[in-house]
Amino acid sequence: MPHLPVNHPARPIYRALSALIGLYILVFGVWGTALTWGEPLFGRGSNWALGLRTNLAFSLVSIVFGSVLMVSASRRNNLGHYMNLTAGVVFLATSILMMSVLQTDGNFLNFSMSTVVVSMLFGLILLGTGLYDKVGPPEDAEAERNRRNHPVAEIHRRG
Repeated sequence: MPHLPVNHPARPIYRALSALIGLYILVFGVWGTALTWGEPLFGRGSNWALGLRTNLAFSLVSIVFGSVLMVSASRRNNLGHYMNLTAGVVFLATSILMMSVLQTDGNFLNFSMSTVVVSMLFGLILLGTGLYDKVGPPEDAEAERNRRNHPVAEIHRRG
């Protein structure tokens, strides 16, 4: 069973990092929507917003994802934890999928290689923040500290 830290001391930093990524994605989506409004939904034009190539469909999806990431980062429950894990996997899978169809007609989100790289970085960062921003009662955090500082664990660390 995987071990995910509960009430990690750097949790506010991880939440702020995911909120900043959400803000960037939201601004990118709004800017991209303004640039591509009136064009085909899955157009393959050369529209660039904040250094990433986009089309209307990708911009609209970015507005939704950015909004959800910002809202989930602002909550003090495990919504942010689960959303960051989910968004991290979605970003990683999307970047790999779009990289595989980059130079074909299957590139329906109009990705460029820079968009693939940024999507992959965002996916890794969101996955990392999702692993460390789990919230739990203080008793769970205390039990985790006790397990980490258990005398048997100390013997194995020295050896």
